Amino acid sequence: MSTMTYAVRDSATMLRRNLRRSIRYPVSTAVGIGIPLVLLLLFVFVFGSTLGTGLGADAGGGRGVYLDYVTPGIVLIAIAGAAQGTAIAVAMDMTGGIIARFRTMAIARVSVLTGHVLGSSLMTLAQLAVVLGVAVLVGFRPGATPVEWLATAGMLTAATFALVWLAVAMGLAARSVEAASNLPMPLLLLPFFGSGFVPTESLPAGLRWFAEYQPFTPIMETLRGLLLGTPIGAGAVVALGWCAAIALVGYGWARRLYNRDRTR
Repeated sequence: MSTMTYAVRDSATMLRRNLRRSIRYPVSTAVGIGIPLVLLLLFVFVFGSTLGTGLGADAGGGRGVYLDYVTPGIVLIAIAGAAQGTAIAVAMDMTGGIIARFRTMAIARVSVLTGHVLGSSLMTLAQLAVVLGVAVLVGFRPGATPVEWLATAGMLTAATFALVWLAVAMGLAARSVEAASNLPMPLLLLPFFGSGFVPTESLPAGLRWFAEYQPFTPIMETLRGLLLGTPIGAGAVVALGWCAAIALVGYGWARRLYNRDRTR
């Protein structure tokens, strides 16, 4: 078999390993679903009536309008939360000695990281389906066409892939599992300091500038445009550019750390 064939075979093996571990230890998955759902229900049913009035006066305002607005932000929080779980899983492998054992085996080196990335991406997309399903159950009514739903799936996949690679690098960089759980925390905060919960126009000048130029805002605005028909403009290109940049940084950082010989 060729080198590529070995790499694909070993990556599939590592993918199965990570999926089985996710099923065997479902706490991380439960937390990844539970936190976004708690935030969704909290903001919609506690603050939604008031915040929705300010958002959609022309459409009647209220809780339903706010639910439509806030769902893309909740989805990004779900992706960021799953990335935190990825960083923890990678750090557990690095500190538990299994990576050192893998390095002594005749397996493709790239397969270890690829297995983490693919496994985490698939689990994250499954979690996003649950979050969106609950949003629909409580009243979220997107008007997207089948093509727009496909584009939405593509955008969510790109964002997930990018953040998972960054999380893998963070897990490799962390010296402990506790540190790995803390490194991705800023990712969870970015939707709050963007257009996730309120329009950027309502923010103070300095915070508004940050909100408009941080990576999560164009992703959320693109999702709103695809699902709800709001204007997208060049936001989709900017969002994909951010996803590509984050993925490349995460991949390069992770590869450098993994190829560096060290003992923890």
